[in-house]
Amino acid sequence: MKKTVYLCAALCAALALTGCKSSESAYKKAYEKAKQQELAEAELQKDDDVTVIETTEPETVTTTPAQPVQKQTSPAAPDRQEKVEVVGDGTLNKYSVVCGSFGLKANAESLKNRMTADGYNALVVFNPEIAMYRVITATFATREEAAASRDQLKTRYPDNKDFQGAWLLIKAE
Repeated sequence: MKKTVYLCAALCAALALTGCKSSESAYKKAYEKAKQQELAEAELQKDDDVTVIETTEPETVTTTPAQPVQKQTSPAAPDRQEKVEVVGDGTLNKYSVVCGSFGLKANAESLKNRMTADGYNALVVFNPEIAMYRVITATFATREEAAASRDQLKTRYPDNKDFQGAWLLIKAE
């Protein structure tokens, strides 16, 4: 009888320990997923901003090391066309300056509030296709005005790497 009780107790303990779910919360999983999306997008944008210029080596054999591949950064990030929806109040023209992209709405709202405090008429827009919130500092009818505003943003915040990657969003109809 004692053997059966001990066997049952051991079996219950084993089931209790192996039946526990992971201690990770759903919030942590969502945060990690959003962070991975943000890093992937940043890597994609970094790849888009780089032009590779290959140097050729002379055909004769020399004792000096070969020239490395030189990378040259383009002056402006390429424009992107996306179908987005304005979150909250505000209207969006055809061309907009994007200073930040986030997977979490709270992060986008925080940057929007900072930009509003700095004098910008900032907006938050949402792209449902990729589940990303974009922070817009200004919106214009022409590309030239938007490009000038983007360049002004970069000049105003020269030490902010994130703002140096500001790009133009073309509103898809």
